[in-house]
Amino acid sequence: MAKAEKKSFSNGSNSKGLSLNGPKQVAAANSVFKFNTQLGQHILKNPLVAQGIVDKANIRPSDTVLEVGPGTGNLTMRILQKARKVIASEMDPRMAAELTKRVQGKPEQKKLDIILGDFIKQDLPYFDICISNTPYQISSPLVFKLLNQPKPPRVAILMFQREFALRLLARPGDSLYCRLSVNVQMWANVTHIMKVGRNNFRPPPQVESSVVRIEVKNPRPNIDFNEWDGLLRICFVRKNRTISAGFKNKSVIEILEKNYKTYLATIAAENNQMFVEEPDNNMTDLIKEKVNLVLDQTGFSDQRAGKLDQVDFLKLLYAFHKLGIHFA
Repeated sequence: MAKAEKKSFSNGSNSKGLSLNGPKQVAAANSVFKFNTQLGQHILKNPLVAQGIVDKANIRPSDTVLEVGPGTGNLTMRILQKARKVIASEMDPRMAAELTKRVQGKPEQKKLDIILGDFIKQDLPYFDICISNTPYQISSPLVFKLLNQPKPPRVAILMFQREFALRLLARPGDSLYCRLSVNVQMWANVTHIMKVGRNNFRPPPQVESSVVRIEVKNPRPNIDFNEWDGLLRICFVRKNRTISAGFKNKSVIEILEKNYKTYLATIAAENNQMFVEEPDNNMTDLIKEKVNLVLDQTGFSDQRAGKLDQVDFLKLLYAFHKLGIHFA
């Protein structure tokens, strides 16, 4: 993965420069900037909400904190008061420059490291905590990037659009329960912290927001993520259709058949044997038989994904693996 470019920003002033040393200066910057709402730029302006988010992170003096989308630094300045170091990942060079000016000449300047670029494409250094007023376009990629870190953060305090946050928290049978819900709850514990109204931002977004706490499970579940996610993708194509309906799709059968051939070839190689492929029609029929057998034996054939929980999907995955059916 290519490393994002790191840039340091000049502390020199110019006719358009702003020194953000207090609320009035921050407000001035907010009025000068034309925020790019297509990038999810909605600056948190309520100091009580900002302080509440930082307090919920329980930052230790020895902690390194990653902040995604710091904007003009309303959260950053509060984090810097508690953390040993803050790594701020910012997409917009204008925001990064103003944040640099805001700490210029202050003790916090030595504690702040700004990385400019696309957070999703960045190779991240080690950090203990993640805090983010999350740009809505990267909500899901951000969550899974954090979950898949070799050393995931101790805790992540993340603000999302309300509906996305509720999907993270949804339980089987809820209208918002989906693949995202099952995936995240398999790898982490998610709790709701607070609701944040749209008028707490400048400019106000079109929807309400919520702050959630995500704590990655330790130890992590002993499951291959790609296998788990592959099964969920099939089951949740239409969450209110039966599980068996998802496995009747021609493209799904083709993928399972390809994976099964790979599985057989691997087994043959481990036993120093030559793998001889069956005729395509025979192999396709065999895959269908195995799928039907698993669904009948587990009793999930006529069940719906929106009603199943983690244990149900684990049973299903284990039953498929026993018959050599894999999803990745």
